[in-house]
Parts: sequence; C-alpha cells; structure tokens
Amino acid sequence: MKEISTNVLIGKNNFAKRITLPSIIILVVTVVGPLGFLLYSSFFDWNLTVPAPPRFAWFYNFGLVFKDLRFWNAFKNTSVLMIAGIITQSILGLILAFLLNRNFRFKKLAITILALPIMVTPVVLGFNWRIIYHEHFGPLNYIIRFFGGAGSSWIADPNLALFSIFLVDTWQWTPFVTLILLAGLQSIPRQVYEATDVDGATGWQTFWRITLPLLRPMFVLVVLFRTIWIFKIFDPVYILTGGGPGIATETLSLYTYVSWVKYWRVGYTSALALVQLVIMTIIAMIFVRKVMQRRRV
Repeated sequence: MKEISTNVLIGKNNFAKRITLPSIIILVVTVVGPLGFLLYSSFFDWNLTVPAPPRFAWFYNFGLVFKDLRFWNAFKNTSVLMIAGIITQSILGLILAFLLNRNFRFKKLAITILALPIMVTPVVLGFNWRIIYHEHFGPLNYIIRFFGGAGSSWIADPNLALFSIFLVDTWQWTPFVTLILLAGLQSIPRQVYEATDVDGATGWQTFWRITLPLLRPMFVLVVLFRTIWIFKIFDPVYILTGGGPGIATETLSLYTYVSWVKYWRVGYTSALALVQLVIMTIIAMIFVRKVMQRRRV
C-alpha cells in the first residue's frame, strides 16, 4: 500500500509539473525576458538613428533622465493628475457609496449604470470625449453657450488641457472607487452602528470615528490601484491631446512612448522606463506595508 501511495504522489507531482511548466515558460517569455532586456539596454548608449553600434555607458542614461527637464515636466503632469484625481475620486466615490448603501427602488439598475464608464475601452473613451470637447460642435460648449457662457478650447488651451484629461479620468474611475467603498460600507456590521446609537453619538461622530477608520483599508486599496493606473495613463492623453499643446499634458508613459517611437533612443527609453518602475514599486511597497501593519494591530 505504501508503494502504491508513493507512486500516486509521484504521479501527481509529475502531472503538476507538466501543468505549471507552460505557465512558467509564458511568464519568463512575457515578463522576465522583456524586463531583462530593459535592464540590459539601459546601460548602453544606444540610438537607432545613429549609424553606430551600442556603447556600454554604465549609468549615463539614468543621469540623463534626472537632468531631463521634459522628464520632470511629465512627472509633474502625472503627479498633478494622480493627486487631484485620487482626492476628487475618493470624495465623490464616498458620497456615491453612501447614497447607494441605502435601500431604494432600482438600486441594482443604478449600480449597473454607474459601472458603465469602467467598461468603456480607453480608445473609445478618448474619441468620445474628443467629440464632447470639440470647440465648435461639441455638446459641452453647446450647453455652456445655451446658458449664456462662452465656449472654451478644452484640449487646445494649455491652461485647460490637463484639467480636461483630469475630468475624463474622474468620469471613468469614480465608479470604481464607489464600488470599492460601497463594498467596504456593506461589510461593516450593523451592530457597530446600533452601539453608537445607544451611546448617543451624532451622525458626524459616527462617520468620523467609526465609518472612516473601518474604511481605511479600502481607501488604501483605492489609492494604491489608482496611483499605479494613473502612472500608466496613456490612451486618453494620446487620443485627446497627444501630450499637447506642446508638452502641457505629456505624462510619463506618453513621454516614454515618444522617446522610443519618435527618437528611437533605446538606452535612454529603457532607463526612463526603469525609473518609473522603481517609483511605482516603492509606492506599492509603502502601501502594502501600511496594510500589513494595520492587520497586525
């Protein structure tokens, strides 16, 4: 019997290895391979427009990244979108989550309609908002003029272009924040609120001392996901403004794309991408550590 059970275990282990081996190969080819090439090429002075072989340059490309004013402009635009977007979407998402947490008719339909912006693909989203923002024929300027206002060049004005992208991002991702916070509200036991009612706590005291602390893990999750996604924002910016006017709306991901496709700077672009990867990894580690500390407490 022991020999039979041992053979069965060996057979299961071999079967498990055969099942997982294709996944490991795909992971290595699609993740480890490109990351290794990225790391390798970042140490070379490599430009495809120059008829010269790549030259090993140590950390030269990384030094160029931190001296590049265009990089810092893209970092500033991305940071503005990130900070403004997370604050605005968290506030709006919390308000909508409280409204949807009540029992009312057609609640499921309201949640379904709210989730529609998340389902829209970024390309379709960009083209739709490009029509909405059209200076002469867009419905947004039409509504503004109908009420006596003056239309604006939303995506052509350097002072409004970044704000226009912020509005698009907020419209698409506020429902995601709402659903996360709604799930958090529904997970809070009713006994907690019943106890606060017995103690005579006001609505504001209950919200500030009970609801918000219990929703803190959800807010950490929202901030983590939105930070990573905003750092990678590309499609809406590329379709709406192309980074313009000038470089007024150029983000880190778009600048990385332009550096490769337009200038063919292989080494510099690799270093630029690695810098972004390091920044996002540090941010993710900070948030994960915060969550783990809260769980231990």
